[in-house]
Amino acid sequence: MKVRFELLAALLLLVALPLAAQERSYKEGAVTVVTSVRVADGQMENYTDYLSKTYKPVMDAQKKAGIVSGFYVYSTRARTPSEPNMYLVVTYPNMASFDGLNDRTEPVAKSVTGESRAEAAAAGVKRGSMREILGSEVIREIELK
Repeated sequence: MKVRFELLAALLLLVALPLAAQERSYKEGAVTVVTSVRVADGQMENYTDYLSKTYKPVMDAQKKAGIVSGFYVYSTRARTPSEPNMYLVVTYPNMASFDGLNDRTEPVAKSVTGESRAEAAAAGVKRGSMREILGSEVIREIELK
C-alpha cells in the first residue's frame, strides 16, 4: 500500500511539473482602441472644436466613472490622401470592459451632452462631413514580468 501511495505521489509530481514550468512571462494588461480618422480638407478647426467641446467632456466623464482608463488625440502627417491624419485612442482597463459597454456609456454621454440616442446618432452623421473614420484596431498591452 505504501509503495502505491509513493508511486501515485511521484506520478502526480511528474504531471504537475510541466504545468508549473508553463507559467507565462507576462500578464494581459489594458486594452486600447485606436481609431484612424481622415479629417477632411478645411475641416481640422471644426473637428478639433467638436473634440474639445463635446468629445473631451464625454471622455472625461467616462474616465471619472471608471469606464475608460484614458484617452488621447494624435495628429499625424498622412503620406497619401487615403491615410489617416488623426488618431483617437481610448484605453480600457481590460477586455471585460467591453461587456455591456453601450449600456454604461450612453447614460454618461447623455448626462454630458443632453442628447438622446437619436440626437447623438444625427450628430454623428453631421460629423461625417468633417471626417471619415477609416477603421479601428484593438490592441492589448502585454505586461512583462
